[in-house]
Amino acid sequence: MKSITVLIPAYNEEQVLPALFERLSTLADRESQYSFEFLFVNDGSRDRTLEIIKHHAEQDHRVSYINLSRNFGKEIAMIAGIDHVKGDALVIVDADLQDPPELIPEMIKLWEEGYDDVYAKRRSREGETWLKKFTSKQYYALLQSVTRIPIQEDTGDFRLLDRRVVESIKQFRESQRNAKAIFSQVGFNKKEILYDRDPRAAGETKWSYVKLLDLAISGITSFTTAPLRVASILGILVSFVSFIYIIYLLVRPLFGESTGSGYSSLMAVILFLGGVQLLSLGIIGEYIGRIFNETKHRPLYLVEQYHASHKKAKK
Repeated sequence: MKSITVLIPAYNEEQVLPALFERLSTLADRESQYSFEFLFVNDGSRDRTLEIIKHHAEQDHRVSYINLSRNFGKEIAMIAGIDHVKGDALVIVDADLQDPPELIPEMIKLWEEGYDDVYAKRRSREGETWLKKFTSKQYYALLQSVTRIPIQEDTGDFRLLDRRVVESIKQFRESQRNAKAIFSQVGFNKKEILYDRDPRAAGETKWSYVKLLDLAISGITSFTTAPLRVASILGILVSFVSFIYIIYLLVRPLFGESTGSGYSSLMAVILFLGGVQLLSLGIIGEYIGRIFNETKHRPLYLVEQYHASHKKAKK
């Protein structure tokens, strides 16, 4: 009997957990030819999330959980779960039920056909604003334009990964993580399936626009050094334009044209050049900051408690 680990990062999800447990249990009962493990990673929740998970772990031998010592963020919570995966395959799904667990059997079928990474692509995204959809589309277009790695557009973390993909992902130990970048970088035999993403079943989203912007920057810097190249090209262009302008100022008096005081134009040029310099320094600083964080070699996460399912997954 092959084993499937379903990884669910959870942060303040007490309102949606009862419905999630019911749907996961129904899924496992229907797919009785597989041995399921439901691995929850409690990412420092401040509500009753951990209490509810513990209660279900006592009632259901398939439930495991990892309680992190504090809130580390979803990206770190996922690698914490990946480090503890016991199954032959791993399915990552959000706790908010926007990604339907009922799609997992289709993923398993494609996995059995030989695919290593079966990822769910959103055909529609209910409950999301026009602005979020637009910025997401533009972000993926920008990301694809600056990297040679194929990008799975309009996808999230909802996917099935073969054991060998899981072992490959474990080797990526950077502290500032972007799972979508890593999924693309590891390669392997990928297959997409389309689905309609549901709105949250309960509770509120944990992703503000500030956090989404941080995730976007992390994705770009994880994929490519193109921003550094853009800063260099921008510096060359500004220097070239400035040189041409200086030549113009030197040649202009030869034709009887007075250069004049030019205070406004001088200030505009100074402010423009200052802005370009600060932008370039900011881009360089972003990469240097990441280098600084990686050189510390601090642990990615700390586990306060780990409870393994009573019935161990068979390999």
